[in-house]
Amino acid sequence: MGNEQSNSKILKSKYIPTAEFYSQIIDSLQDYSIFTLDKELIINSWSSGSTKIFGYEVDEIIGEHFNIIFTDEDIQNGIPQNEIEVASKEGRATDNRWHICKDKSKFYAYGLVFPLIGIDGEMLGYVKILRDLTERKKSEDAIKKYVKELEDLNTHKESVLAILSHDLRSPLTGIIGITNYLRSNFGKMEPGKVKEMLDLLHKSSNDELNMLDYLVEWARIKYASEVFSPKKIELSQYVQKVFNTLNETASLSAINLHHEIGENTSVFADGKMLLSVIQNIVSNAIKHTKPGGTVSISAKSVEDKIVIQIKDTGIGMSKEIMEKLFTPQMSSLSEARKEDKGAGIGLLLVKGFLEKNDGEIWVESIEGEGSSFYFTLPIEKPLKKIDSSDQIDFDQSA
Repeated sequence: MGNEQSNSKILKSKYIPTAEFYSQIIDSLQDYSIFTLDKELIINSWSSGSTKIFGYEVDEIIGEHFNIIFTDEDIQNGIPQNEIEVASKEGRATDNRWHICKDKSKFYAYGLVFPLIGIDGEMLGYVKILRDLTERKKSEDAIKKYVKELEDLNTHKESVLAILSHDLRSPLTGIIGITNYLRSNFGKMEPGKVKEMLDLLHKSSNDELNMLDYLVEWARIKYASEVFSPKKIELSQYVQKVFNTLNETASLSAINLHHEIGENTSVFADGKMLLSVIQNIVSNAIKHTKPGGTVSISAKSVEDKIVIQIKDTGIGMSKEIMEKLFTPQMSSLSEARKEDKGAGIGLLLVKGFLEKNDGEIWVESIEGEGSSFYFTLPIEKPLKKIDSSDQIDFDQSA
């Protein structure tokens, strides 16, 4: 009896799992994509987890090149080839990045590549393992966004206090001084002097109101989330609305307003805020364009965003001015207020809107030749993509 048990243990210890056994284990890992490549980086095996994650059936993917799962940007930067080179040299390569599915959607994954070596030590190809971390990435990005918003809140609070204490309070002091002078000396003043002071009072009051309107609108965009209602809208309609509003101002200097945006160009944005952005930038362009010049708007699709360009043939600006455009401090706001009646805080408004709408803005300019403002907007309702704080790192290998 004892010998039979011993023999049974020996038989059990000599059991060798079959290839089918390992295949079943691999196919049971539905949260992982596991596939192999030959030496030319052509996919030659594909797990059921890969089908679930990428959407490609086996007969659709076998024979395709490794590049098929990478974004265009990563392919241009040589990421797939670099992974293979590192794996060949060091025995393995790991990465965390976005990949492309069959339906062109993206998912975020932790990846591992290692060489596939035969029984006799010959090089057969490579094995690629991916773990879908999309939901985890969204959660981590949400934390980073929250931290960034807290940091921005402090910065914006300082900007608002500076505007209230300096750019709004100082002119009010001047207005009060003028009214006090008129009240005390009106009876003995010459009519021409009275009119001159009243004109100054009227201009100062209007400038103050314009600045306050900008500040209120900017605060609304930054903090009043309940009035932010983005939806799919036709870009050309909003550009034309702005042109209709500003045509008279432009025509006074014989400035031509022109756009090349097709009727089928859509963006996902809040309509009222989009009007504010376009109107602010076009208004500034008109102010800085010489008589007979042109302000034009164009747009092009880049991946999942629309890039809008507002170009003028104006006076342009220096590198120093460009660097300060979207981060105005108290002194630069004061100068902008004197020269452009609120242009400084107007650009704060523009930047605030675009950040809230998952967009960004930048400028290119040559002194004496003109400027081009570029900003982006999503084409469809965006996923929770966040401008992450670089100081926060997460371990994505787990």
